Amino acid sequence: MEQQLPNEYRPLILVAEDDDSNFKLIKAIIGKKCDILWAKNGQEIIELFHENRGKAEAILMDIKMPIMTGIEATIEIRKEDTEIPIIMQTAYAFNSDKELAMQGGASHVLVKPITLNVLRDCLSSYLPKLSWTV
Repeated sequence: MEQQLPNEYRPLILVAEDDDSNFKLIKAIIGKKCDILWAKNGQEIIELFHENRGKAEAILMDIKMPIMTGIEATIEIRKEDTEIPIIMQTAYAFNSDKELAMQGGASHVLVKPITLNVLRDCLSSYLPKLSWTV
């Protein structure tokens, strides 16, 4: 168990990712500084969002997921909350995918594979109190 300073800022990040290995990568990149809740499809992320409304500070959302896509889930979340940063991830680098995600309400779109620095920089831009230094 890692030691945590009593007043250390640890934002709650909701992660929607249907692929185990991609989730493990995200957890490895941000798990030491953020609390994470995991949803495996768009329907689950909407449920997590409702359960953690007002506590979650950002959402990492895969675009391609079963049951409900990330774009569909984002559209639903945006009906209730236009402020929470929703950072979408896609394995497809087509401009049309990025445009659809942004039209659906994404705050930002990252192209997989996501690197440590890119994800940390992106999250820090939306959560300025988040520090990656030890």
